[in-house]
Amino acid sequence: MGTLGSQVMCDNIPGLVNKQRQLCRQHPKMMQAIGAGIRDWIGECQHQFRNHRWNCSTMARDHTVFGRILLRSSREAAFVYAISTAGVVHTLTRACSQGELESCSCDPEKKGPSRDAKGAFDWGGCSDHVDYALKFTQTFIDAKERRQRDARALMNLHNNRAGRKAVKRFMNLECKCHGVSGSCTVRTCWLAMADFRHTGEYLRMKYNGAVQVVMNQYGTGFSRAYRKFKRPTKSDLVYFENSPDYCVRNLESGSVGTGGRVCNRASRGVDSCEVMCCGRGYDTSRVSRTTKCECKFHWCCAVRCRDCHEVVDVHTCKAQDSATWLGQM
Repeated sequence: MGTLGSQVMCDNIPGLVNKQRQLCRQHPKMMQAIGAGIRDWIGECQHQFRNHRWNCSTMARDHTVFGRILLRSSREAAFVYAISTAGVVHTLTRACSQGELESCSCDPEKKGPSRDAKGAFDWGGCSDHVDYALKFTQTFIDAKERRQRDARALMNLHNNRAGRKAVKRFMNLECKCHGVSGSCTVRTCWLAMADFRHTGEYLRMKYNGAVQVVMNQYGTGFSRAYRKFKRPTKSDLVYFENSPDYCVRNLESGSVGTGGRVCNRASRGVDSCEVMCCGRGYDTSRVSRTTKCECKFHWCCAVRCRDCHEVVDVHTCKAQDSATWLGQM
């Protein structure tokens, strides 16, 4: 993409501040990589919350992607900021290692001899250059929050950092043995990122244990909202406001409600019809579906399955009463 093309692209991305537009123009390929990776972290967010009232739903034709849900300083907003930042780090690190970007490649620091718990090894292969991605992501994403050091900006900066740290937490040392008959006389090792699912699961755990905070008297940091809460670490998610219940569609809170959502009648957890439908009840319909079954391995090398047809009951939450919905508009 030429200079003019990158300028047009960057000027038409809504929501960017001047510093971000400047970085966008300087690194158009990195912006393209980030854009291509967005679906990965949104998909991971939706996977982690697929059985919950808030299911990380996105808003069509909204440049914030998640709509008004991000206006509230809730634990859901904290999770979105953390996993989106982690997603950018993961995407850029992968793009560097795959040679898709001119400004980075494999980690140049990982060379020569080294040691781990198993003994000596030599750096080799292509170690993922996560530190480069961390630095760029911090500069690019945090630029918007650093313009205004209010309470919400500090919350976002904290959760952005937690997201970045989560990716680096799951860097793995992978090695290849060299020697007679596969013996490990010499080991060649490199650092590789784990699958993004590990980061998603870790941040979901942090969401469950997120700490409600208040600004300190100096306006420079946080303190616990309640003494019974633990003090938040740099890896924890923090939030200010309690979450809505997400039961009904509400324009102010950004809740899309749970009407029409599939629930599990046999469950006692968050995906149960009782919890998911918020006491409104549910509808049951019979659905015929086809699945692969009786799969067998045939030498060599194929797996053959039969198509099995079954009729199952599908339970969906009743919609919110229309009169109540109209009253909220």
